[in-house]
Amino acid sequence: MATSRRRSALTSRADDFPRWYQEVLEKAQLAENGPVRGTMVIRPYGYSLWERIQSEIDARIKRAGAENVYLPLLIPEDYLKREAEHVEGFSPELAVVTHAGGKELTEPLVIRPTSETVFGELMAKWIQSHRDLPLLLNQWANVVRWELRPRLFLRTSEFLWQEGHTAHAGYGDAAAYARRIHLDVYRDFLRSVLALPVLVGVKTARERFAGAINTMTCEAMMGDGKALQVATSHELGQNFARAFDMTFSDAEGRRQLCWTTSWGSSTRLVGGLIMGHGDDSGLVVPPRLAPTQVVVLAVKDDAGVLAAAREQCAQLDRAGVRVRVDDAVDRGFGRRVTDWELKGVPLRIEIGPRDVEAGQFNIVRRDTGERVPTAAPATAQAVPELLETIQNDLLTTAEDQLANRTVHTESIEEAREAAQVGFARIPWRILGVGGEKSLATDAITVRCLQTADGHIPQDTSASDVMAVVGRSY
Repeated sequence: MATSRRRSALTSRADDFPRWYQEVLEKAQLAENGPVRGTMVIRPYGYSLWERIQSEIDARIKRAGAENVYLPLLIPEDYLKREAEHVEGFSPELAVVTHAGGKELTEPLVIRPTSETVFGELMAKWIQSHRDLPLLLNQWANVVRWELRPRLFLRTSEFLWQEGHTAHAGYGDAAAYARRIHLDVYRDFLRSVLALPVLVGVKTARERFAGAINTMTCEAMMGDGKALQVATSHELGQNFARAFDMTFSDAEGRRQLCWTTSWGSSTRLVGGLIMGHGDDSGLVVPPRLAPTQVVVLAVKDDAGVLAAAREQCAQLDRAGVRVRVDDAVDRGFGRRVTDWELKGVPLRIEIGPRDVEAGQFNIVRRDTGERVPTAAPATAQAVPELLETIQNDLLTTAEDQLANRTVHTESIEEAREAAQVGFARIPWRILGVGGEKSLATDAITVRCLQTADGHIPQDTSASDVMAVVGRSY
């Protein structure tokens, strides 16, 4: 197979990774800054990626038994104050409405930074008996957290996400459900659709979600070796249930406090897609996620070429492939190829007069640049298999990078050095709270605590628990 690579006018990732990221956002037409500092305008192609992410995650959430709702954007300030640790954790990030309708409000309203408190108020009203449990809810919404150093898709003052909130009759049920969401929804989506391997584990007390008794995280490695937290699941214990009097009558008629969870993922996943798979030519989108899996390019303004391109598109569409024709032959072919490479479409099929005459088309892989000559009648059958190959290859490549840039260490100084270029694993009994604080002075954080074999630990005080440390976004 021949290989074809055109270079877009992007800064090399090796030369300046942050600048490369910004250029991809602009040139692939994903997003741009909004009129208010820290806000984001998501352009159509960027939003199409988010819609695909939404669809895949939402289907998994529903398979786990949760139902979608929508709750108000504005929250009475009093709600947040009822859970002291929660409001303290979010106070620096809150946006507060003090005037409306031309008058000063008697009570300030908070624009939701997350919705544990308003869910707590409503769930307390909806739950009366043990027969009402478990109550499994999710909402797709926007939230506002005032960011001092915004970066599109990674940290913006307003972003889109889903947030799940559940109530259970016992601690065991709540903990098991939070773990189910974490593994069967988030980890499964990240690996099987986004083709990103993630480290799963729990956060330390320093990094735990405000008001939670336990936070589980999915940590992905980006192309520059830094970590990105891409999803979290929280066991909230009875903290919010106590604050909002969320009780139920058990089978013996006694009043009991509920146990609650919350969990979320956001448009940060688009940033993870860009930085996890992108190369010096732009985005590389895994086929299972791609809004357009194949683009059929007509090379020239020729009646036979245009007819062949449209027929090929129709055949692929019938085969269940997400496909579109690029017949903008008034634009240069090279420029069109570069644009599609920037957008990361997994496959393109190039059709010119000679290809029509020979009855053979070139299928070009975005991830490797390989050209696969294919007989025209066999193209529609070859494409689905090739898309699956690309999906699997992207995961393998990402797994190799994660393994190659993760180092086992036995001292804090070794971990500090290794975290400059990737992840370090160090026994938690060696690092401890003191070592965590020491690494933080160099902007190195504990991304998660894991068992020695990479699973979520039941007990973080066990001797085999490992800390994964690194720099992060």
